[in-house]
Amino acid sequence: MKGRYDLMVVGGGTAGLVSAAGAASLGAKVALAERDKLGGDCLYRGCVPTKTLIKSARVARLIGCSEEYGIKSPGHEVDFPAVMDRMDRIVGTAGEHDDPARFRKMGVDIFLGDEASFVSPREVSVDGRHLGAHSVILATGSHPVAPPVEGLEEVRYLTNVEALQLRRLPRSLIIIGSGPIGCEFAQIFSRFGSEVAMLSSSPLPLPKEDSEVGEVLKQVMISEGVAFHGGFQATEAHVENGEKVITASNDRGERVEIRAEEILIAAGRAPTAGSLALENAGVELEKTGLKVDEHLRTTAPNVYAAGDITGKYLFTHVAEYQGRTALRNALFPVKTKADHRVVPWTTFTDPEVARVGLTEEQAREEHGYVKVYRQEFAGVDRALTDGETTGFVKVVTGRRGKILGGHIIGPDAGNLIHEIVLAMQKNIPIQSLSTMIHVYPTLSQANQRAADNYYRERLFTDRTRKVFSAFFGARRLLGRG
Repeated sequence: MKGRYDLMVVGGGTAGLVSAAGAASLGAKVALAERDKLGGDCLYRGCVPTKTLIKSARVARLIGCSEEYGIKSPGHEVDFPAVMDRMDRIVGTAGEHDDPARFRKMGVDIFLGDEASFVSPREVSVDGRHLGAHSVILATGSHPVAPPVEGLEEVRYLTNVEALQLRRLPRSLIIIGSGPIGCEFAQIFSRFGSEVAMLSSSPLPLPKEDSEVGEVLKQVMISEGVAFHGGFQATEAHVENGEKVITASNDRGERVEIRAEEILIAAGRAPTAGSLALENAGVELEKTGLKVDEHLRTTAPNVYAAGDITGKYLFTHVAEYQGRTALRNALFPVKTKADHRVVPWTTFTDPEVARVGLTEEQAREEHGYVKVYRQEFAGVDRALTDGETTGFVKVVTGRRGKILGGHIIGPDAGNLIHEIVLAMQKNIPIQSLSTMIHVYPTLSQANQRAADNYYRERLFTDRTRKVFSAFFGARRLLGRG
């Protein structure tokens, strides 16, 4: 049986669902193939379940320090199975939006449970059926990968997938990798009561972030009981007396041996493309993802890609944006460029870490002239009232106040960053953030206070003080005359 579609979408995560729904809404004939369930990693193995656990962990932390807020708590116990049951309920509720019936009602032909593979650039095989399509969008995502550590496969380890299936809290846990996934899980399990050790090849957690941000987060994690081993590379794994043991070393020849009940790997991801038979379509796969141009077109003229499979910014919000862009380009002759100039992201630790644009170091390398404006949360009244004063806002600017990057570590950073994102997107200079009225008392005043420093440096100097003093003096003399 052979069907003919305007668009064939392979992959039912965020990018694929956005593409399929958008095309069907425009009147195109659309098919979508997904080997598992609609919703993808974000719904079942990423954003939704982990943020649910982060909330539970934060509640546990707040109860533990409730006396700081004048509330006596006689003690609390984390009911880990109940926490995981709540997570499953939240995932189930969120998943209602991705019910196949909803998309079929839109007019999308859904093929679930079978691998899709190319027969030719315009023909895809699904469950023995050859489906013809004018254009194809690949949105098959990514998957966790483990580093090449001797003995690691034999001792067995967890990834984010298996960690979210646990129903018994591990007594102790080694986390290999200190990116967003590793940091979030480290704090989650530590707050639930596990003894957590983190092994990082970089000296600071979140190595892609501004180093000042990484240093603050490191101290927070250590203060909460996470043992952080920065600059160490895992070299060997084995089991001894019922415990899993990781041996690691650094470039100074120092060695550490860490023991725990479980090992969690959070050291990177790879594009999921193994079953697609890309060679039949002339689609080139690179190490980090499919090779795509500025229109998200692959090396096959009628095949586009969106989301993690492109290897560009592995975030759900970027997958949604790319899905919309790929959709337009796949259906219509006039092409739209994918604009990745201003891409924000957040790591949902406590405090949160949010970022957009260049770090201070990157900005100095690219632009030379750089000015940095910052505000500590300790100087923001709302942060004081909430008892959440750790962290800062840091805005990196070029000439005439042009914002090159924004970095926030602190309460609600993931929401606060959007003011800076909009300013960058619309080329609004930092001084405009200072003159904009912000509600008091809110955390958003941290952005305003950072921007205020632009004017402080220009107005409140010895030179301007002398000039204005002379002006005021002359006016007083004239007034007496």
